[in-house]
Amino acid sequence: MLQRTEETDAALIDRLQQGAFNYFPKHYNPENGLVADTSIAGVPCSIAAVGFSLSSYPVAVERGWMQRSDAIEYTLKTLCFFANGHQGRERHAIGYRGFFYHFLHMDTGHRAWNSELSTIDTTLLVAGMLTAAAYFDRNTEDETEIRRLASLVYERIDWHWALNKGQTICMGWKPGSGFLRWRWQGYDEAILLYTLALASPTHPIPASSYDAFTASYSWMLFGDQPYVYAGPLFIHFFSHAWIDFRGIQDKAMADRNWDYFRNTQISIAVQRDYAERNPGHFVGYNKDIWGLSASDGPPPTRNMRGGRHPRVLGYAARGAPLGPDDGTIAPWAALASLPYDRQASLDGLRALMSTYPNLLYEDRFPGGFNPTVKTKRPEGWVDDRCVGIDQGLLVMTIENDRSDLIWGLMRRSPVIRRGLELAGFSGGWLSEGESSERKIA
Repeated sequence: MLQRTEETDAALIDRLQQGAFNYFPKHYNPENGLVADTSIAGVPCSIAAVGFSLSSYPVAVERGWMQRSDAIEYTLKTLCFFANGHQGRERHAIGYRGFFYHFLHMDTGHRAWNSELSTIDTTLLVAGMLTAAAYFDRNTEDETEIRRLASLVYERIDWHWALNKGQTICMGWKPGSGFLRWRWQGYDEAILLYTLALASPTHPIPASSYDAFTASYSWMLFGDQPYVYAGPLFIHFFSHAWIDFRGIQDKAMADRNWDYFRNTQISIAVQRDYAERNPGHFVGYNKDIWGLSASDGPPPTRNMRGGRHPRVLGYAARGAPLGPDDGTIAPWAALASLPYDRQASLDGLRALMSTYPNLLYEDRFPGGFNPTVKTKRPEGWVDDRCVGIDQGLLVMTIENDRSDLIWGLMRRSPVIRRGLELAGFSGGWLSEGESSERKIA
């Protein structure tokens, strides 16, 4: 039997990271810099996928997958589109009050699918712009322009308006009906949103808004360890892709001698424990094959393995241990866990690849699969698309484990530092300062 070595793990991780990155040049419109939501032909742009792409170009440059000049060209094209696109209530607008619509037509850039003006997706887009501004730091005309455009787009956002006279930020707004009724409260990916909103030099929110956000957390026990609960894994990964939470604490965490990094480690353990117990008796679950998150799912069917007849959920934010769950696994989850629990990540990746060797599309994971659904393949139902935000998350998260690149860039970002300090974070790198050195391994 071939002895597994660190080199073989490294080669596999490198291949999958590059495969994930290749989604972006393949699904990029060179006319306006937009990136498609998924790999399905004809779908609109997701502005969140654009944010992940902007954060992935620096990784590609450092890894030798892309020339710096090409990355600058891609980045400038994108930033020019969002900086110069029309903001207003009209149908052809790309945004309003500095925010952008969740989905835009790939060709025209106009609002698609009657989508909402999305506060969180605008956050993910702007986080990508801030990453680009931090990376492209040379005193050249093009790199100076990247920094100028990133600042312009960020400073134009009216975060205070998005409070809609409440304590926490609204999830979205539509020109015909106004603000959505849901707000960003309860532990979720919005830590990054509040960080940017607090740091705004033009339209900031008060620190009390962040306090209201953390006051709405739900805490649970895993064994005897309290942790902040959120069922879907993406919640534990999205803000972490940009912000290095190791050793820093806000008041909610300091009061419990805890931090968000360890919280994500526990959440991975919760998912593995849930999959090993497999209370729903789904096919394929075990301590090394796991991953419940937001993803598409199988269409309604009663053709299930093992005599199971669960109600399939379609698109849903699946989670553990409280559900919902219909046997659909997010196959990228183990690899995205690499910086938080390396052994669990590698064990999960190897188990997934050996059990389901035909799961990948061009070295990219699909959005989800469900082996409980009976098909001719052992994978069962497999999503026929790859999702842009999944691919970008993998590029960034793997790189944070390999070289600390994105975390290092963001530790030096005055926006991120100011936002975290206004939220009450202290300790760790916030107290120690940050070296300008980069390590690529």
